Amino acid sequence: MDSKDKRLFTEFPPVPTEEWMKVITEELKGADFDKKLVWKSLDKFNLLPFYREEDLNGLQYLESAPGAFPYTRGGNPCNDWEIRQSVVIQDVAEANRKAVEAVAWGAQGITFIFSDEIDRNCAKSLLQGIDLKSVAVHFNVGKDVETFAASLLQYLKDNRIEPEMLKGSLDYDPLRYYATRGTFYGTAEESFNSAKTLIEQFAAYPSFRVIGANGMIFKNAGASITQEVAFALAAGVEYLHRLTDKGLKTGDIAKKMAFNFGITASYFPEIAKFRAARMLWANIVKAYPDGCDACARMKLHAETSFWNMTIYDPYVNMLRTTTEAMSAALGGADAITVKPFDAAFRASSDFSERIARNQQIILKEEAHFNKVADAAAGSYFIENLTNAIAESAWNIFLEIEAAGGYVQALQKGIIQTMVSEMQKTRLQNVSTRKETVLGTNQFPNSLEKAESTVCECAKQIWDMTVEGAEIETIKPFRMAFEFETLRLQTDDFSKNHKRPTVFMLTIGNLTMRKARAQFATNFFACAGYEIVDNNGFNTIEEGLNAAAEKKADIVVLCSSDEEYATLAPEAFDKIAGKTILVIAGNPVDCLEALKAKGIEHFIHARSNILETLKRFNELLLC
Repeated sequence: MDSKDKRLFTEFPPVPTEEWMKVITEELKGADFDKKLVWKSLDKFNLLPFYREEDLNGLQYLESAPGAFPYTRGGNPCNDWEIRQSVVIQDVAEANRKAVEAVAWGAQGITFIFSDEIDRNCAKSLLQGIDLKSVAVHFNVGKDVETFAASLLQYLKDNRIEPEMLKGSLDYDPLRYYATRGTFYGTAEESFNSAKTLIEQFAAYPSFRVIGANGMIFKNAGASITQEVAFALAAGVEYLHRLTDKGLKTGDIAKKMAFNFGITASYFPEIAKFRAARMLWANIVKAYPDGCDACARMKLHAETSFWNMTIYDPYVNMLRTTTEAMSAALGGADAITVKPFDAAFRASSDFSERIARNQQIILKEEAHFNKVADAAAGSYFIENLTNAIAESAWNIFLEIEAAGGYVQALQKGIIQTMVSEMQKTRLQNVSTRKETVLGTNQFPNSLEKAESTVCECAKQIWDMTVEGAEIETIKPFRMAFEFETLRLQTDDFSKNHKRPTVFMLTIGNLTMRKARAQFATNFFACAGYEIVDNNGFNTIEEGLNAAAEKKADIVVLCSSDEEYATLAPEAFDKIAGKTILVIAGNPVDCLEALKAKGIEHFIHARSNILETLKRFNELLLC
């Protein structure tokens, strides 16, 4: 028997899909399979509850090896990646000190982010003490990139750094600047001329990329996974078109490009995203007349996103960035930057930066994620998810190309509209808790109070639009922002007033009152109110007397639907408008009667928690 035909556990015969479906249908007892078990992604493609080997039929890339075209299974035969740390340059000497220290403690690459006032002629001071033979260096220079490029080339010459030794990137990305600021560096012509010059200047440095194509800015604005991939590909193609028009070859351009993607908490889709992005880019580049397998390999940097970071319960950000880094590592990213857990609301500390580095070091040195190439290979789910993301992203990409390409799609507002609509959908999901933000819209720490510095950061949306902007810009955003704004209102109010108090009047059915008190506690804690829970009361009057002693602003009646028919009217009459009565639940059988009585506040699983809490803030914080 051929080795391929050998099977383990031959006493268990294979079960056809029809048999599985028959059992599942019986278990559903008449419920609709699609509605109950099929998950519809944000990008509106269906994800099944189970996949079989037959679902891999037609996926042509499966036979390719890691490091081989179309690079779905990774850009390299192995899965090692560069542990990268960002250093914002406010002072060149201090930035150099931080970079040297970061390398000593495990960073394998440094991204220097220039502030506007920094002199670009600073390569010598910036790189002092950094061994370019072993450390990758990346520079987000922004304006006046020509001055820094000349400074860097002179430093390399003076220190006799062989071209093959230099690893890193310059990340010159005028399209990112255009999307977030609204203009180019000078004019579009000047920006792309600079890009051409950089490619020519660093042509002899095979491991140093100079052009960046960015999807991360869209991820941080709430774009979906397929939108991020499509927009990044469109930016990459825009560079190819513009620079081939200036006489450069496709391969020479592609070999000098690096893609930057964000990562969020969608664990498996993020793994599949990186695989799909590499595959699509490889096929795009190969389709050019002078495209080739080698130049079609995407250089991919992944960075944990601001989108799902929070300022309350910020240590949860460590959990978020850990799973995000895991997705990027398993997806085959060439380099990963983990943002410090406090990056959303203050300048990161030595502690938070060390934790961010160590998260990746643990994934390498203890979890050995770098030892297995394409760990997701053969997973029926991830392989199908890779294909679904690729198809969806490709359709969006074609729509952008039909509009004239990346720049024209921005000028026509097509990309902005897509991002805005997706952002609204996702924020609505957060508001109704279809999408969970742990510590913010679910299971908040009601005892936590924000620091004043945190308050100011949370009130800001990153609008980087410059004067004279030609387009509506892409604005980074955090999905917890609106909840945090709501909670900060409570914190600000409570500095000079009594914090709003919510009292759980638990009565009647033991199981229902406990469950609903827990639900209501979680609900109102999202606004930062003080919560008073109770074991239970024998009468409504007893509960209201206890609420009066606590000076409650809101009394939440927690019982069963059947008991609400009599308990809720009694509570309403006895409160007599002295405080706000809320019913925990949606008692459909007596709902209209309770509303006719004058009871207007009900909270339940289908409530829009954000809008509901906003209304309570309007009532209480005045």
